[in-house]
Amino acid sequence: MHFDAFDRYHDTESFIHRLDPRAKVVVTVAFILSNALLPDGAWIGFGLSLLFLLFVTALSNLGITFTLRRSFVAFPFALVAITVLFSIPGNPITSFRFLMWDLTITDAGLLRFVSIVIRSWLSVQMAILLVATARFPDIVHALEHLRVPMILTTIIAFLYRYLFVLADEVFRLLRAREARSAAAAGSRSGGSVAWRAGVAGNMAGQLFLRSYERSDRVYNAMLARGYTGHLQTMNPHELHRTDYATMAFSILFFLLLQLAGRL
Repeated sequence: MHFDAFDRYHDTESFIHRLDPRAKVVVTVAFILSNALLPDGAWIGFGLSLLFLLFVTALSNLGITFTLRRSFVAFPFALVAITVLFSIPGNPITSFRFLMWDLTITDAGLLRFVSIVIRSWLSVQMAILLVATARFPDIVHALEHLRVPMILTTIIAFLYRYLFVLADEVFRLLRAREARSAAAAGSRSGGSVAWRAGVAGNMAGQLFLRSYERSDRVYNAMLARGYTGHLQTMNPHELHRTDYATMAFSILFFLLLQLAGRL
């Protein structure tokens, strides 16, 4: 299977890697919640969040720009909030006509949009850092320890497990198509666009059937090996004083950050 297709864990030695996964999950969730609670335009609060993120990234020994380079994938999703530019009442900045609508960008709408983009950008970077410093089974195990409903952790665990099955079947189908698409030198293989669309449709159907059958075999194999609804991990989870101190320091910092963001 192509584990590197989805697994973003970076195995290295650092203070962040040595922390218990529960501590990392708690700090990550608290960081995201803190950003969500900051009022619009809380530039001091956003700046302190960025400093905290850079500090944690430096402690992880992954490079200060590790999360920054991977965070731009979140910007297209943040554009979903672009409608707040026109829907929030405020002083008009500029107006223009788009198709049949007259749109006006207000100062309050622009402030809300920029704040949403910054919140999303910071939160995505912290989530990237969590995935890079904790193995996925350990994260699921930590969620179980933190009393997250088992139905949710089971769905997350199986979704992650079957992504590899789906990716593996996709690679097999693509390899089989390439093996059957030989062409003479200088000529193009395949047929018309309609023919290619038909082939793609057949591949999608085969992908569903083969993935379904294989995932069923995987689940039966898990049951035969003693699976009881809980993911087992080889890494013992034990909270130490360092973990408690890290969580306490982080939550205290987020509380001060909330106060600074409202000054």
